[in-house]
Amino acid sequence: MTAHRRIVIIIDGYSTPFVAKTAISILRYRTDDVVAVIDQQAAGQTAQQLLNAGGDIPIVEALSAVNDADALYVGIAPPGGKLPDEWRPLILEALRRKLDVVSGLHDFLTDDEEYVAAAAQSGAMLIDVRRNRHKSTAKRHLFRPGNLRIHSVGHDCSVGKMVTTLEIQRGLAAAGHDAKFLATGQTGIMISGEGVPIDCVVADFVNGAAEELVQQNEQHEFVLIEGQGSISHPSFSAVTLGLLHGCAPDGLVFCYEAGREQVKGLDNVDIPPLADQMQAYESVANLRHPCKIIGIAVNTRNLTAEEADAELFRAEVKFGLPACDVYRTGADKLVQACLVLRAEVIAK
Repeated sequence: MTAHRRIVIIIDGYSTPFVAKTAISILRYRTDDVVAVIDQQAAGQTAQQLLNAGGDIPIVEALSAVNDADALYVGIAPPGGKLPDEWRPLILEALRRKLDVVSGLHDFLTDDEEYVAAAAQSGAMLIDVRRNRHKSTAKRHLFRPGNLRIHSVGHDCSVGKMVTTLEIQRGLAAAGHDAKFLATGQTGIMISGEGVPIDCVVADFVNGAAEELVQQNEQHEFVLIEGQGSISHPSFSAVTLGLLHGCAPDGLVFCYEAGREQVKGLDNVDIPPLADQMQAYESVANLRHPCKIIGIAVNTRNLTAEEADAELFRAEVKFGLPACDVYRTGADKLVQACLVLRAEVIAK
């Protein structure tokens, strides 16, 4: 994907943390590349004030308030992945101004004749992050010895798997290790500039797409593969299993949100006990490659600092694994767990 350096993010009318999570993550991990966020109702605030990320990046009312932008990024991930109809005039304005438009939604820009015509006239690009051509099944590739694969998994959707993976990669890199983050979702791809939109790959080719992604990066000492869905999710377990078998991880980091007991997006569906899910992940992963859970990432966003500390302590005692909240306490414990696993694997 093109490396844009002056990005405007649009969230206009959709600034809740759940829907605007793509914008929030781009603001956190590509802060220096973002020049403004468009949201008419919040114009005049900063990104930090509205979204708790992005520092002093301004919230503006319209594209006309921004100079020298090179791209407009769609910053929302609404249920169903539909592009808001009311954004059409702004997207057309961006294309007329020769800004590339980047979207990770299921509603593809390149399927819209008006957008395609406007882009062709100005020379701007329409980039649909989820559009892909993966058509290969997995071949059970034997990955290079010395390449350690760490994969984030979770008890439900939207619990912090991408953020956990990014923070572990950052920690390993800061410690001097050759570590690569591999994106498997729209936001991760928009942050890193590459990856596989695994939830939009045809079912037969999910394993193969994941395997190919890792194979293309097996020269690295560590690869940190972003997780998707949940092995127990009634809607999205298929992509979770495909990733597990495609990337053949050596280690798993189990992510959960403290206090969440029901499946997100479904009414009155209980999440299975964490211990049962963890056992299932290890069992399914080991059908493809020897693997174990090496640590736990707890999302404590709804807890006080004292409650969060108590939750992390309980998790460590109950499961006998290092636990942290990568935002509140950092990812050091998980980074160390990766290094310990690498030493174990090399010693075999």
